[in-house]
Amino acid sequence: MRDHHSPHREHGDSRDGFERRPGRERGGRGPRVFAPGDLKLLLLALVAEQPCHGYDLIRQIESMFDGAYSPSPGVIYPTLTFLEESELISGDAEGGKKRYSVTDAGRVSLEEQAVALDGVRMRIDVSKRSLRGHDRPPEIHEAVHNLRHALQMHHGRWSAEEILRVRDLLNNTAKAIVDGPAARPAPENAE
Repeated sequence: MRDHHSPHREHGDSRDGFERRPGRERGGRGPRVFAPGDLKLLLLALVAEQPCHGYDLIRQIESMFDGAYSPSPGVIYPTLTFLEESELISGDAEGGKKRYSVTDAGRVSLEEQAVALDGVRMRIDVSKRSLRGHDRPPEIHEAVHNLRHALQMHHGRWSAEEILRVRDLLNNTAKAIVDGPAARPAPENAE
């Protein structure tokens, strides 16, 4: 937790040690979707599957995320330019729009990075599930953030008793969320 009088105070620090954060991460830009290098490899693979325009690639990636994420042209086109300058793809202008296709060097690069590409596709699946979670209300996001923060405050100082206590709290809370409000225990009758 940061000092409230610090000039570097984060948005929404509060006295209880939990931050009040806007619903989006990374300065309001949304969550990070791709690890460094992932987008380059993914675009190369998509172009290798079928020559296409930048707009088509944006739509294909959006489809991979079931519409939960769409890369901006400001990310896609510079990456395509990089791949083209690296001679992994080539762009052919037709009707004012570039149509990209993979080069022989691009195919070789894809073969060499097959395992890495599998990792990219796996991370897309994980990101897709995470992005779906961003449909949760802001109050739930804040509560999840507070939980993560509370767990991090332990800094590895977990006694056996504390591990069991926190485990039970988390498991009981998860079960109560899954069960929903209908599963509340009936009040005990005093006889």
